[in-house]
Amino acid sequence: MKHLKGWLSISVLYLLALLPLRMAQSLGEYVGKRTYKSRNKAYKITKMNIELCFPELNAAQQDALVKESLIETGRLAGEMGMSWIWSPGRVIKKIRKIHNEEYLSEALSDGKGVILIAPHLGNWEVLGLHLSTKYKLTSMYRPPKIELMDRLVRRKRARLGSKLAPANVKGVRMAMKALKAGEVLGILPDQEADKGSGVFAPFFGQDSYSMKLLPQLAAQTGAAVISAYAKRLPDGQGFEIFFHRASDKINDKDLLSSAAAMNAEVELCVRQIPEQYQWEYKRFQHRPDGTRMY
Repeated sequence: MKHLKGWLSISVLYLLALLPLRMAQSLGEYVGKRTYKSRNKAYKITKMNIELCFPELNAAQQDALVKESLIETGRLAGEMGMSWIWSPGRVIKKIRKIHNEEYLSEALSDGKGVILIAPHLGNWEVLGLHLSTKYKLTSMYRPPKIELMDRLVRRKRARLGSKLAPANVKGVRMAMKALKAGEVLGILPDQEADKGSGVFAPFFGQDSYSMKLLPQLAAQTGAAVISAYAKRLPDGQGFEIFFHRASDKINDKDLLSSAAAMNAEVELCVRQIPEQYQWEYKRFQHRPDGTRMY
C-alpha cells in the first residue's frame, strides 16, 4: 500500500509541475477552502493552535486566520511540483527579491559557520534551493514515511550539492562537521521534539516541547544564528526571501534560555506572515503535566 501511495504522490507532483505556478496554487487554494469547510482534523488542529497563540484576536479574526492558513497550506501543496520537479534555474527565477542576505554572508566571514533557522513558513523548499545555489549547505531533515517520497526528496534537495543530515547521531556528526568547516547548517526547529530530545520552552506564550539540538550546537560551536523564510507573493508572482539576525541568547549555555530564544526567533518570523505558517502541525501535543492536547 505504501508503495502505491508513493507512486500516486509522485505522479501528482509531476502533474502539478506541468502547470503554471498560479494555476497550481489555485488548485491548492481550492483544496484549502474545502478543508476549511469540511471541519476535518487539519481544520481542528489549526483552529486550536490559532486560538492558543492569538488570544488578542476576537473569534471572527481567529476564524479568518484559520481559513487563510488552510488556504495557504493548500497553495504550498500546489507548489510542490514546482519545488521538486522544476529545474533549479526555473525555480530561482520565481524569487523576486531578497532582503538582508548580507547578514548571512557577514556571519560566514567569521569562519565559525552559521546555523540557519528555517521555520515551516512560506515555502522553505524555495529557500533551501536558493541557499544551495550560493553556499555550502547541510540541512537536517526527517525522512518522509513513504520510501519513494524519501528518495525523491533526498535526490531533489541534494541536486545542487547540498548535504542532508538525518535526525540521528550520524546527522549530528554531519552538522558539527559542517559548522567546523565554516558552512551553513539549515534546521527547521519548530516541530515538536522527539521524546527525550527536547525541553519545554515558551512559543507564542505556550509551553512547547522544543528541540535541544539547535541550542546545543550554537553553544558548543559559537556559530552565528540567522533566520530566514521565503514569503509567498499573491497571484502566482513568486516569492521574496527574508533574512534576520537572531538573538545572541540562542548561544547561551543555559538550555532553557537558549531554547526560549530560539522559539522567540521563530515567533518573530511567523508574526510577519502568520497565515503562511503551518498551524496544522501538532506543535503543543505534549504538555508539561503529561497530558496530550490533540
